[in-house]
Amino acid sequence: MRLFSCSYRSFLTKPSVSNARSPPQWLPALRHKTSPPKNFTDYDSLKQSYKPRVPAHFNFARDVLDFWEAEEKADKKSSLPAFWWVSDDGEEIRWSFEELGFHSKKLANVLTGECGLARGDRIFLVLPRVPEWWLVNIACLRTGTVLIPGTSQLTARDVLHRLQVSEAKCVITDESMAPLLEAVTPQCPALTSKLLLSSTGRPGWGNITALIRSASADHVCVDTRSEEPMTIFFTSGTTGSPKMTLHSHCSYGLGLSVNGRYWLDLTDSDVFWNTSDTGWAKSAWSSVFAPWTQGACVFIHHMPRFSTHTVLKTLSSYPISTFCAAPTAYRMLVQENSSRFQFQALEHCLSAGEPINPEVMSKWRELTGLDIYEGYGQTETVLIAGTFKGMEIRPGSFGKASPAYDVQVVDEEGHVVPQGTEGNLAIRVKPHKPFSLFTEYTGEPKKTAECYRGDFYLTGDRGVMDQDGYLWFVGRADDVILSAGYRIGPFEVENALIEHDAVAESAVVSSPDPVRGEVVKAFVVLTPEYKSRDQSELMRELQTHVKKVTAPYKYPRKIEFVDQLPKTVSGKIRRVELRKKEWEQS
Repeated sequence: MRLFSCSYRSFLTKPSVSNARSPPQWLPALRHKTSPPKNFTDYDSLKQSYKPRVPAHFNFARDVLDFWEAEEKADKKSSLPAFWWVSDDGEEIRWSFEELGFHSKKLANVLTGECGLARGDRIFLVLPRVPEWWLVNIACLRTGTVLIPGTSQLTARDVLHRLQVSEAKCVITDESMAPLLEAVTPQCPALTSKLLLSSTGRPGWGNITALIRSASADHVCVDTRSEEPMTIFFTSGTTGSPKMTLHSHCSYGLGLSVNGRYWLDLTDSDVFWNTSDTGWAKSAWSSVFAPWTQGACVFIHHMPRFSTHTVLKTLSSYPISTFCAAPTAYRMLVQENSSRFQFQALEHCLSAGEPINPEVMSKWRELTGLDIYEGYGQTETVLIAGTFKGMEIRPGSFGKASPAYDVQVVDEEGHVVPQGTEGNLAIRVKPHKPFSLFTEYTGEPKKTAECYRGDFYLTGDRGVMDQDGYLWFVGRADDVILSAGYRIGPFEVENALIEHDAVAESAVVSSPDPVRGEVVKAFVVLTPEYKSRDQSELMRELQTHVKKVTAPYKYPRKIEFVDQLPKTVSGKIRRVELRKKEWEQS
């Protein structure tokens, strides 16, 4: 059930008009539709232009969203909505910044009134791509409560772990997840309130739709300190138990302006669609903070399941100018017959989450006429590196360091290695730690300390910086394969494999070998045309292909054909799971 739709919006009463004001000096420059489009041909100028000032107090709802509301009322902003939501059955909701403010203030009063939550209390949120998810995000900002997003793919064990270690006082979800939450909440003594998005209601739960309708829209945003806790994301858990990654109001709320302004290249005349799941930090990156910092329209298509046809049809039917998706999505999209689609509004395409294969980038260019601009970051950071408008795209590289960070490649002691030498991708934190880096792994000081080596924060990824400053991904530190004295990065082998028409997707890991210690093994998902082929013959063909494309010693000595690859809830391939399976069988 929709909270607000065009059919029964008449019950809304508009809040009073506030006075327009200039953006605070510390807020990054905001561009309007009359500004010329950026085209950074000079990377050094790009780096030098980023000079943020962190104020003592900052709140994204008050200092950014309310700013754009004032610009909207003063007719200084484009006429595009702030939020544009569509569903598979054709329903649409469009909200201005004024309407976002109105609805989120009502929900803020529900959180502090009906739920009795105080500043600093934690809220566990599990909702799909529905408008209420965005309202909860903004209401948490306005009340100073700490948001903990989760995904509907979580198991009962996952949810129990998150609720217990976070000591969340409130859960917000829909009917699909309510039974699971009811099964575990008796073991969560800190929990005091439960809100449900439901058409009928459920005993023991507050009906969020009814509560918002009856709530007052008169709310004063809390004056949060910049370093005050704002959100907690649990790491995707590719290794070990998920950790609570804590971000402050400035680290994400202000820090992600670097994504919106420089990498996404957004203005208030852009309609931006980011396809990531609401439980992933990329939703905070590209569905909340980065686009709204620039006053852009956040576009959402609520797809219960990812559909390549739906994505391509949406891109050709709506005025979406900027599109961002995970490499997994692009790999699926380029398999689709696209001859009947036209992408007249699309101008800028981006990818993040894990490296994207050059072959996929090439196929996407054939499909749309557009390049894919890659970005690299983590739950713990904002954009670490990326390819920016006007820069040469070097397939296989994710670009140069973000203006937010001094990124280097270092050895195990934290010393910078020569260009062209493989090492640990790292961010300089001394003498000054960047404000856009996470605060800590809450409750785990030892694991927090392990991230730092010398003057640097270690990302846990291995890479190489070339002589021009471009960064090249080798793999997660624990994914690198050591075979007969050779170091082999899985990504390079995966790139070679996907160039073959038979390969839709692959994951490369180490496998035990009595002679070489370990060898390269590839798990391969075949394209439909090749599924009926003789597998022994196809294995030899793929091995020969990799030998020709990369150094011969890197070819996969073992290949296993699978229907799908294990992935995290954010779409990243869980190589750790495949590697563990291999070594446990030895």
